[in-house]
Amino acid sequence: MDRTVRAWVDGWVVSRGAAPPVTEPWGCTIDVGTTGQVTRHVFGALGDDLDETSVRKVAGAVTGAGVWLKAFRDPSVVAGWLDDSWWIDPEPGYLMTVPLAPADAPDVPDGYRLRSWSRGGVTRVLVAAPDGSLAARGQIAPTGATAVADQIETAPEHRRKGLGRFVMRTLQSAAARQGAQTGVLAGTPAGRGLYEALGWEVVALLTSAKHDPRT
Repeated sequence: MDRTVRAWVDGWVVSRGAAPPVTEPWGCTIDVGTTGQVTRHVFGALGDDLDETSVRKVAGAVTGAGVWLKAFRDPSVVAGWLDDSWWIDPEPGYLMTVPLAPADAPDVPDGYRLRSWSRGGVTRVLVAAPDGSLAARGQIAPTGATAVADQIETAPEHRRKGLGRFVMRTLQSAAARQGAQTGVLAGTPAGRGLYEALGWEVVALLTSAKHDPRT
């Protein structure tokens, strides 16, 4: 399995409280245990190294709803390997990394309140608006030399105020203080610009597919 994929998997299961990954010849299987995502199969190869035969074999063995595939290749390619029982996100995700270095946490933007706490190996950041509502949030799970940033969110009415940048810098600083040297995340098209502005680089495209035999 590619080292960056492995780091993402290891941090993601800590961040989400999922079951330990089960190693497979083609990658790994993670039991998540939620209605929308019972299990996910993550393929370990990137780009052209991803084996079409393996994807078809794993997908063909899935019969129940709520099982996801995560494959690091363009959706337009992976879509041709799956049948109509799979919903495929037409927009690619992005596996991204950044070097981490110890740094002072940034100042809280004027008018907002920061709350940060750690539990179960995960550091969480909450930025509350002046009225106490959610403005932005995120979390990061260090697992040794790497740390996975996850569930980064800014409320629509608080966007373009630097809150996403503030959350990411706060999380990166916290992970670096815990000894992590590289940050890893799976970003959306909407988040890619923010991450790249902070020095993150795309390692691979990511296809997300959900088995839904009712469609």
